[in-house]
Amino acid sequence: MKIAHINEITQKEQTIQEHSEATAKIASGFSIAPLKTFIYNLGLLHDIGKYQQSFQEKIVDGKNIRVEHAACGAIDFPKRVGTVFDLMAQFCIAGHHTGLPDGGNMANDTYDSTLCGRLSNPNRFDDYSDYLNELKPLQTDEKEIISLFNDVRNDREAFLERYAFLTRYCFSCLTDADSIDTAHFCAGREERTLISDFSACLERLNCRLDSFVSVTDLQRARSKLQTQVYEKSGEDAQIYLLDMPTGSGKTLCSMKFALERALKTNKNRIIYVIPYNSIIDQTVNVFEELFGDSAQILRHQSSFCVDDCDYNEDYKQLLRNVTENWNAQIIVTTSVQFFESVYKNKRNRLRKLHNMADSVIVLDEVHMMPMPYLQPCLRAMAQITGLLNSEALFLTATMPDFEKLVHTYALPDTKICETVEDKSEFALFRKCEYKNMGEVSADMLMVDAQSSPSALVVVSRRKTAAELYKMASGRKYHLSTYMSAFDRQLTISAIKEDLEKLCADYPDLKDVPEERRVTVISTSLIEAGVDLDFYAVYRELSGLDSILQAGGRCNREGKRQNAVVKVFELDRVSNEAKVNITRHLIKEYRDISDEKCIREYYRRLVDFEDEEIKSNTISKDCAKPKDLPFADYAKRFKMIEDNSVAVAVAADEQSKELIDRLMDTGYTDYRRLQKYTFTVYENELNDLIKQGAVKEYGGVFCLINPDYYNRKTGVSFEAPDYYI
Repeated sequence: MKIAHINEITQKEQTIQEHSEATAKIASGFSIAPLKTFIYNLGLLHDIGKYQQSFQEKIVDGKNIRVEHAACGAIDFPKRVGTVFDLMAQFCIAGHHTGLPDGGNMANDTYDSTLCGRLSNPNRFDDYSDYLNELKPLQTDEKEIISLFNDVRNDREAFLERYAFLTRYCFSCLTDADSIDTAHFCAGREERTLISDFSACLERLNCRLDSFVSVTDLQRARSKLQTQVYEKSGEDAQIYLLDMPTGSGKTLCSMKFALERALKTNKNRIIYVIPYNSIIDQTVNVFEELFGDSAQILRHQSSFCVDDCDYNEDYKQLLRNVTENWNAQIIVTTSVQFFESVYKNKRNRLRKLHNMADSVIVLDEVHMMPMPYLQPCLRAMAQITGLLNSEALFLTATMPDFEKLVHTYALPDTKICETVEDKSEFALFRKCEYKNMGEVSADMLMVDAQSSPSALVVVSRRKTAAELYKMASGRKYHLSTYMSAFDRQLTISAIKEDLEKLCADYPDLKDVPEERRVTVISTSLIEAGVDLDFYAVYRELSGLDSILQAGGRCNREGKRQNAVVKVFELDRVSNEAKVNITRHLIKEYRDISDEKCIREYYRRLVDFEDEEIKSNTISKDCAKPKDLPFADYAKRFKMIEDNSVAVAVAADEQSKELIDRLMDTGYTDYRRLQKYTFTVYENELNDLIKQGAVKEYGGVFCLINPDYYNRKTGVSFEAPDYYI
């Protein structure tokens, strides 16, 4: 009997046959019906290279040698199973440790780089044929797998995209099963699920919604809009569009819709996808308070550290485990986590993909999909909802024509349902008027802004925010990513407290003395997920969606008449397409928040970006599936195109301890440290390093001179005056 694993604590041995058959059974259990036997055979043959004598010497005798084993299963799969999809299996098995490889070309690839290279020179392996006596593959029905390609067989690009998606899906089933069985044997870990009672959650949510009164015109309009959405929950579709204005109760409405669909169609999970970490904080707090012990919510975001939570150690470990593969029934995560779990090539990312099946997926603020990634994101949703028995709910207050976009850039047969057809009462939710100031000086801008009891000024550049903050007087605040997330959150809390006190002392917000007026200068980070309400908002000219997001911070409660959002330009330097389009629309439309203007904005933007949008596909320059560049495309797939660098700064005792540990040992708790970092561009970082303000420890840049950081404004790039 040949050995696959040895438990280091008990010294118990697991045979290759035991591990292979267990992995095959688990992986097959994950799979959609047409792929079950195919994926079973992936699990059965993925580790046959461990039958090599050299591998046995490595694992049993402890020899310090490198033994390639993954390629053996890829080489033998066509001989033992033999389907027209053998190549798909070879991608999965060859990459089950190192990640899905590029297809490659035999003529110029080394044996360990691409699939083609790994399959070359099979004579380099020791004999591993003993597996033939122990592992018996199941017969695979090719027709069932072929049926998954019926709707794309006449479209080369669509066929290759489908092939790539199903390859990643099979890889997900295989690698998650492999990880689960290995963890069970080697660490005694039992696979557990975060459980939520959808019926109980819906009952609690209905009680909350029933408690809301509908007396005013606005409240009645909100109730009517939500009723339209709920009525559509009885219709079957792949993608539902929920277009509701700010203040209409989208969060609770969308979760009620998701729960009703999950119960009606027997879905296993609800995945709530949000673009910003700050919005996740707010949304999770709402759901946890609402559902109580009826839901165990998995929160997966880069800025969240389970060790900071007041949970017992067993539950903390459970959260760590289920984060690896999303084995939970309610998941709240970021757009980056979600889509990179579809398009990356490593097992730690793709393990989650198969658990997107049998789900209701809510994409909040869906209009914020980065334009260069619009096509792959829409194609991902079309594949997941078309193949994996899932449904998606697109949610936003500024809805592009997603029906047209999905049919143009994804799949033309995708079934889409518009949940809000009657939009006649949208106007009731317009709580402010948008006015164009045109080009103004910084002095004029600040004089105008500080004449209001409270004002939010949003600019596009961090340096502009810092300059305007210096010009402001009275009770002033600054927000930008030059500040650490920790300090930004403290500042936001202080702003909330100040605004509440202002409203308490001056209920009608009249005759507010200058020293009590509140002015906030911020970059766009305040535009979503920050629940603040200002008397007036000023937004530097940008994309229309950003201007409307900023407008959501003005007169949020709708209590004031004649609330104004003013759009301005400090200097007419931006030539971005979205800025130019918005500049023209401001002249053409009296109300830029009107649905027609919003649709026209996205139409022009998509038309301008059309060529770039269409070019983002893994199938570009591919003639056949063997050409698919999984590894290369994964490197290029970055939802956030960011050339900035994080720098850690000591802000309290915990951050000082984390940084001290890093300086002393080269290691620390990086997830906990993340909230104590600010970001700078590479040229700014180099400047700080030259001045001796920043130094690198263990791959992390740390601010070592505290005089270069102000808790209210963030990092400074010049030494204080007293240094001179």
